[in-house]
Amino acid sequence: MSAHRAERAFRAVHGAPCEGVWAAPGRVNLIGEYTDFNDGFVMPFALPRQTWVAARARTDGRLRLHSASAGRAAELDVRELAPGRVPGWAAYPAGVAWALRAAGYGITGADLHVESTVPAGAGLSSSAALEVATALALDGLFGPGPAADALPVLARLAQRAENAFVGVPCGAMDQIASACCTDGHVLHLDTRDLTRRQIPFDPAAHGLTLLVVDTRVAHAVGDGGYARRRAGCESAARALGVRALRDVPYAQLSAALEELAGTGGAGEWPALVRHVVTENRRVGEVAALLGAGDARAAGPLLSAGHASLRDDFAVSCPELDLVVASALGAGALGARMTGAGFGGSAVVLAEEAAAGAVRAAVTGAFAEAGHREPRVFAAAPSAGARRVA
Repeated sequence: MSAHRAERAFRAVHGAPCEGVWAAPGRVNLIGEYTDFNDGFVMPFALPRQTWVAARARTDGRLRLHSASAGRAAELDVRELAPGRVPGWAAYPAGVAWALRAAGYGITGADLHVESTVPAGAGLSSSAALEVATALALDGLFGPGPAADALPVLARLAQRAENAFVGVPCGAMDQIASACCTDGHVLHLDTRDLTRRQIPFDPAAHGLTLLVVDTRVAHAVGDGGYARRRAGCESAARALGVRALRDVPYAQLSAALEELAGTGGAGEWPALVRHVVTENRRVGEVAALLGAGDARAAGPLLSAGHASLRDDFAVSCPELDLVVASALGAGALGARMTGAGFGGSAVVLAEEAAAGAVRAAVTGAFAEAGHREPRVFAAAPSAGARRVA
């Protein structure tokens, strides 16, 4: 799939050539899960799998949306866009148009056609890829022109669309990763001030393979589980008298847990706090290891992160746990769920020579358990969002 395919499909759907094609990738979060809405640290990288948006400006106020995967179109009036009024997949690009108009963009309508190789519901940020590609397209059509800080600004507007228009209280990581990651690097992101640091990470150069395993168990972050955990973290932070759980130092974790117990904190708060504080520490440790060129040593930290997500945050599922157990049993260096959980994908770090055996072990374990065959593919850190035609 390519920009040329999106151009051809746009012409077939809308009856005229597009003005350009913009692309944004899905992402894998190497480490740092459920830390972003706690003002913490994350370390994602962009996938080679992309979402393409071919676009053309209109002057009649109509927003015409078409998706190759959804196989249907939506036609809306940009002047009447409001949270809660647009159902289904169209809410994501419509929400971006709404957010950009609220930020001062003079959007007078547009025709959009969407193509994507980012699997939906797999925990690889298909929604963020769609939002960011749409934001770039509308910025290209109606924006003030190139600016050095345009990508992070557009990413935050895309996040606003998902929070306020779609109704999913996600943090900034997914949109920032899709917009700002670079080829051959993981992105160390401080989600409080959006300070970014690109850390070189080329698994193949170190004789390693990074596998993404899509369990094909669709997750839905809008079903309440994500929001309940976010609310629990915010309540625990208030009980501890801090702005966010990022402000609880690792060295003071035991004292913080004792304080919560002494105040009669809700039953799940200590587990949520323990995960966030230890996960922030793991992000720092993995960043240091990658910076020193010792990616192999990061494997056990990935596995520890999965155990914390499974046991403390309770966002794993039997299929994700099976990926991790079978991969480690076949000799993988580390494995963990990635994304919001409740299904979706896992990431596995393995020696290149062992990747085939790890892949076979995971698919064999799924067959033995009676699960659908997972999708397994190797992933290398790739480029972020950009105009491609």
